[in-house]
Amino acid sequence: MKKIKRSILFGFRYPKTALLIITIIIACIIFKNPFINEFVGSLGNLSYFGVFIAGILFAFGFTAPFAAGFFITLNPSNILAAGIVGGLGALLSDLFIFSFIRISFEDEFKRLGKTKLIKKTETSIERNFGKKLKNYLIYALAGFLIASPLPDELGVIMLAGLTKIKVDILAIISFILNTTGIIILMSI
Repeated sequence: MKKIKRSILFGFRYPKTALLIITIIIACIIFKNPFINEFVGSLGNLSYFGVFIAGILFAFGFTAPFAAGFFITLNPSNILAAGIVGGLGALLSDLFIFSFIRISFEDEFKRLGKTKLIKKTETSIERNFGKKLKNYLIYALAGFLIASPLPDELGVIMLAGLTKIKVDILAIISFILNTTGIIILMSI
């Protein structure tokens, strides 16, 4: 009964994934507003606490544009220290996203893994590139998504759903990549 209601209600086989993608698209449209830039500029007085909060927001797709704008307009006296503090905030968010996705999306990942499209794609990549290169490609793309102001959710979803990555390895990768991305944004 629950499956029938869910498919009728959402009309999708993967409602959580669809909702996440729709939320990211809507947020990107909203955060193109010039008023947001003025508001972000006024938050520069928050110092390292503000950098930490912006780091937390940097990891979420719907708030990443806000955090990126904050980092671009921020002029800290010590970019490295600010990058580390922001990286710690982003790490906190990525660990939350990872835990949430591993638990909440597990059922959809299993269903997705059984679809013809995913099976054909995996087989094709493994046949043409090999299993090791396939894993490297997943890690490289996920790493790019995590380091950039693009939604970390996508990179973390890839790592949570397509790999067997451990939380401590994810934490190291997330911290290094987010810190690097934040430092680059503040250097612009």
